[in-house]
Amino acid sequence: MVGVGVPPMGRLKAVTDIRVVWQNEATQFTPWLAQPENISLLGEAIGMELEVEAQEKDVGPFRADILCKETVGGHYVLIENQIERTDHSHLGQLLTYAAGLDAVTIVWIARRFADEHRAALDWLNRATGEDINFFGLEIEVWQIGDSPYAPKFNVVSKPNQFSATVRKVADAATSLTPSQQLHFEFWTQFRDFMESRNSRVRVGKASADHWKDIAIGRTGFKLVVANGMRDNHSSCWLALTGPNSKSNYRALKAIHGPTIDEAIPGVDWREKPEQNESQLGIWRQSTPSDRSTWPELNRWFAETLEQFDLVLRPIIAELQPIEPAASLAGE
Repeated sequence: MVGVGVPPMGRLKAVTDIRVVWQNEATQFTPWLAQPENISLLGEAIGMELEVEAQEKDVGPFRADILCKETVGGHYVLIENQIERTDHSHLGQLLTYAAGLDAVTIVWIARRFADEHRAALDWLNRATGEDINFFGLEIEVWQIGDSPYAPKFNVVSKPNQFSATVRKVADAATSLTPSQQLHFEFWTQFRDFMESRNSRVRVGKASADHWKDIAIGRTGFKLVVANGMRDNHSSCWLALTGPNSKSNYRALKAIHGPTIDEAIPGVDWREKPEQNESQLGIWRQSTPSDRSTWPELNRWFAETLEQFDLVLRPIIAELQPIEPAASLAGE
């Protein structure tokens, strides 16, 4: 029965044979997944922002389906696809990838995970160091009536980042200074605050540093927050790094400066010609060593990060560098 004033609703149904959507893994599923909007969907499932570097990339004697980079740290993410049930052959390839790289995240996508392969990934995540991470995901397809197909990634195995972080801090407890311990406590509670807020900005695991790097969708750009315990100045800024940092900064200021200044009042532009990083951000006085100030600082960080992400993410996605000669010619 349809309730009074309630619009008609469809029934969600699973597509039991995903080969209706992707008949071939290599020629259809892998190219589909490598598209920015679809790799973004995968990134949401595993809590990373990814950029595709290559498809069918050689890794030793094997070839990974998709090679990505995580946009903040720049470390490699290798993706291996199966639109079948998992098998021992693919597990062997994943182990080969892990053995050939010093730091990597390996993502295994399949239609269904056998119990023994899920258990193998769980064991690998416990046995390997924090620089090697394994994710197992099952791909599903859903529809409502005759609607377009909707893909869904379900994580069946993942690194326990919280436990790894706690273990790392516990192992180094004797060498942590009181200020480092306070940093770790601050970022732990701030991460919890952002999660309770259902913020679109993902803070990631806590650390003992005074700053946090946060992805904004593209390599060479990241948001940074510093709690201010070193100098009583808390801050949030966009960092432009890498070989194109200065040309990207020039483009950002010349083309989008007025829009950014209006949307983020008080933003301070810092080219830093003598350094490899340029910045635009907001710096404010604070006393974060006093825990009673943390609730207000949490709110400021959250609102500032969310505004930076809202304004800057779409601009950064389309930004083209301006070289010095081009910028002078336009003056």
